Amino acid sequence: MKNRLRNGIVISLVPQFILVQWLSGHPDWIERYYSNGIYPFISRFFRFLLGWIPFSVGELIYSTLIFLAIRYIVRKRKSIRTKPWLFLRNVALVLSVFYFTFHMMWGFNYYRQPIAEKLNIRDSINQKDLLDLTARLIKKTNTIQYKITGDSTQMVRVPYNRTQIFDKTVQGYSDLQQDWSFLQYPLPSIKKSMYSTVSSYLGIGGYLNPFTNEAQVNALTPVFRFPVISGHEVGHQVGYSAENETNFIGYLVTVRNKDIYFQYSAYAYALSYCLSTIAREDEAEFKKWYALVNEGTQKNYQELRDHYDSYKNPFEPIFESIFSAFLKANNQKDGIQSYGRVVSLLVGYHEKYPL
Repeated sequence: MKNRLRNGIVISLVPQFILVQWLSGHPDWIERYYSNGIYPFISRFFRFLLGWIPFSVGELIYSTLIFLAIRYIVRKRKSIRTKPWLFLRNVALVLSVFYFTFHMMWGFNYYRQPIAEKLNIRDSINQKDLLDLTARLIKKTNTIQYKITGDSTQMVRVPYNRTQIFDKTVQGYSDLQQDWSFLQYPLPSIKKSMYSTVSSYLGIGGYLNPFTNEAQVNALTPVFRFPVISGHEVGHQVGYSAENETNFIGYLVTVRNKDIYFQYSAYAYALSYCLSTIAREDEAEFKKWYALVNEGTQKNYQELRDHYDSYKNPFEPIFESIFSAFLKANNQKDGIQSYGRVVSLLVGYHEKYPL
């Protein structure tokens, strides 16, 4: 590649950034021309191309690129020291290509119209709303936990493997699209991540590869939580980028599943976010509400805590900070805390569709 072309690609990063910021102020355009226009063709093409392959092609590509980057740095280390500006130019070149490809393949979905508008529900919350929903979720979760186990002190054990959960998740989307066609999910491409151990150390439950449209789920995630995480990652595939919205979609497709274990996973998931929101404001109030949760469900929550604690490491907070900055740069001003904003959507949804 000639230097003039390389320099042109680097310089294009500036107008690209300006264009993205300008388009972010027009969610109606994004919704019409990208999220419901270009993106469905892109996503379906890649899911058709790669969905049948049992492993993640995207992760193989990532592995290859990481290897080539390390190889480049090692082989060119002398010229990097003598010509650092040339090296920085090449880094900017890669960033420019990445920025363009990321937005064209998936990233513009960060700026689409909120899902609350699609469902005609409110996306706001007050303390009374939170406590009312928490009470209803505790009752629902306790009821299903006891129905499954026949013992309020017994932990629920989901009797499916992760592949079966993927299949039930896909079926759940097929059922869900009958009510909300914008959540239709043809040509599934959901896979267990080859980087599950690394993901566990980084605190990642799953992710969407925006360049291959493959949904990767951390295969080490406890089975109790696996259905909602799978639904969450597919939510990214169907065109929603905001984490609170895909948390909500993951809940929606799981709670409306005909399978009782999926319903339990969904209610316990929503309840955990409500309880966490209470705990951030008032620890004593949290303890009062948590005491009302069946001991069996508390054991499921403990299973999750034990899983996360077993992978805690000094680098996890660093990654969380980087990821939070990434989210803030992509129209999620709360950063990693945006996951918890799902509670507002849950309140609005169950206001319209009572438990």
